[in-house]
Amino acid sequence: MVVRPLGAAAWQAGHGGAVRGRPYDQSVTDIPTHWTVRHFSQANPFGPGCDSVPALLRRLADSVEDLGPVEVQDVVISSEMTEHGAWRSGTVYFHLPEDDEDD
Repeated sequence: MVVRPLGAAAWQAGHGGAVRGRPYDQSVTDIPTHWTVRHFSQANPFGPGCDSVPALLRRLADSVEDLGPVEVQDVVISSEMTEHGAWRSGTVYFHLPEDDEDD
């Protein structure tokens, strides 16, 4: 699994950005104006234990493994307060290998 940085600044750093104090010297037009990312969201089952971060991370990791070879771009963990505590959910943003074929 390869982790891809998020955002234009990270993109610049990987594509000729500032190196050892030298300014970025490529045209601003080299920066993509848009890109597409896939995502899925999951939550722990509602009720006792819905606040378990380890359970949520295992659930997300199992789903990423089920996808096969993907590049994970970002993982966001959220929570909503309930009578059982913080109900945890997570969103995984990713790319499939064939998504890069258009580059």
